[in-house]
Amino acid sequence: MNLIFDVGNTSTKVAVFDGDEKKTSLRTRHFSSEELSKIFSPYLNKIDKAIVSTVRDIPESIIDLATHGIPFVHLMSYKTKLPFKNEYETPETLGPDRIAAVAGAYFLYPGRNILIIDAGSAVTYDYLAGKAYKGGNISPGLSMRFRALHRFTGKLPLGSTLEKYSSPGRNTHDAIAAGVIDGLIFEIDEYIRSFREKNIDSMIVLTGGDSRYLKDRTGFKINYQPDLVLTGLNHILEYNAKRT
Repeated sequence: MNLIFDVGNTSTKVAVFDGDEKKTSLRTRHFSSEELSKIFSPYLNKIDKAIVSTVRDIPESIIDLATHGIPFVHLMSYKTKLPFKNEYETPETLGPDRIAAVAGAYFLYPGRNILIIDAGSAVTYDYLAGKAYKGGNISPGLSMRFRALHRFTGKLPLGSTLEKYSSPGRNTHDAIAAGVIDGLIFEIDEYIRSFREKNIDSMIVLTGGDSRYLKDRTGFKINYQPDLVLTGLNHILEYNAKRT
C-alpha cells in the first residue's frame, strides 16, 4: 500500500492507496501525527511506499516522523522521474502539485490532449499534449481575489462564496461576489474555449479545493476529478519505485 502526502498552501491532504484504489483520505489545516495515526492505523503495517509533495518548507523531522518505518519514501522534486516529457523551461520552479495533477490526467486519460484546471489557492491552467507537458498559467484563486479586494481597498468588505448574489450586483456585497465569482468563471470558460479551438479532440479536467463549487458553473463539459493530485502522486510513486 502507498501513503500519499500532499502539502498545499492552505491544507494538507493525506491518503492511502491500494493499487489504483484510494482506501481512505484526510484533509487538514493542522498537521497532527496523532490525528494521522488514529485514521490510518488500520493500514499502517501494510504501507511499504510513501511520497511527500509539498509547496511549503516543512522540517525534515516532520517528514521523518510521518514516514517512519516505511521502506521506500520518495520526496517529490524537479528531479523526480516522470513518464512523460516535461518541457517547462525552469522545472526547478514548477510546483509539485501542478506536475502531480498533470501526472494524474496522464494516467487517467492516456494519449489525450488535456487542459488541467486546478482551482485552489491559485488557479493553474496546465497543458498536456499526449506524452508532453507544455507548461501552463497561474492566476489568483477565489479566496485570494476576495481577500485582495478587501485588503487593498479602504472600504470594501470581505466577500465569500457562501452567499447567493445578483449579477449585475445591486449592492456592494453582490457586486464583489459577482465580480470575483463570475470573473473567474468567465476566465475559465475563455481558457477552455481557446484551448478547444486549437485542440479539437481534447479533454478538460477540473480539480482543486474550489472545483466542487465551480464545476457546475462553467459553460463547458468538464471531467471533474477531485482526487487528481493524489492520483498523480500515487502513480508517480509507483513509477519511481520501479526505477530505483
